Amino acid sequence: MSIATNMRLIVLSAAIGLGLAAQTTTAKAAGTETLLVAGGCFWCVESDFEAVKGVKEVVSGFAGGNVKNPTYKQVVAGGTGHYEAAQIQYDPAVVSADQLLAMFFRSVDPTDAGGQFCDRGDSYRTAIFADGAGQKAAAENAKSQAQAALGKTVVTPILGKTAFYPADAYHQDYYKSDERLAFTSVGLGVKKSVAYKRYRNGCGRDQRVKQLWGSAAPFAN
Repeated sequence: MSIATNMRLIVLSAAIGLGLAAQTTTAKAAGTETLLVAGGCFWCVESDFEAVKGVKEVVSGFAGGNVKNPTYKQVVAGGTGHYEAAQIQYDPAVVSADQLLAMFFRSVDPTDAGGQFCDRGDSYRTAIFADGAGQKAAAENAKSQAQAALGKTVVTPILGKTAFYPADAYHQDYYKSDERLAFTSVGLGVKKSVAYKRYRNGCGRDQRVKQLWGSAAPFAN
């Protein structure tokens, strides 16, 4: 084999290696990771975090219980052990788990062990479901920082990985849906998006978050 041929092979191998490295970097950058949290009403968590740059989608559902594929009525009635939860799917090249966790604590009342805002009961409690040691450490760190910032005890538990069950289609993207509702407690024939805004305001979510966190609250209006 000639020297020229050897050189061509070396250059070709280097080019292939660089190409594979570029593909790996691109694949990593385009990857999706998930964070599973419970922050009271899952419509609100979905609305908040879908506005974050780098978050691809938030799915409303249930986690932490002992019944497979529970319905919304089963969960809110109590007894299944589930939390209303939100699965945050995000691009780690754009937003980190640390950032999302810090925002999460500042979007809820982590000092309330009985629910969130006007929604009371076990299914509306806050929690973080950590997937692995790294995510658990990040969640514990975010909790410690939140407690130090508030100067109050943060009761949000850091739980382990658990099954997540998406809620039915009725509850997905509720906050921005133009579907009209025949009847709700906040009006007749209104769009879901309008009903959501009335519910959120009436529940006092933003008011309480601003009271707790002030200018550090990332989503409160």
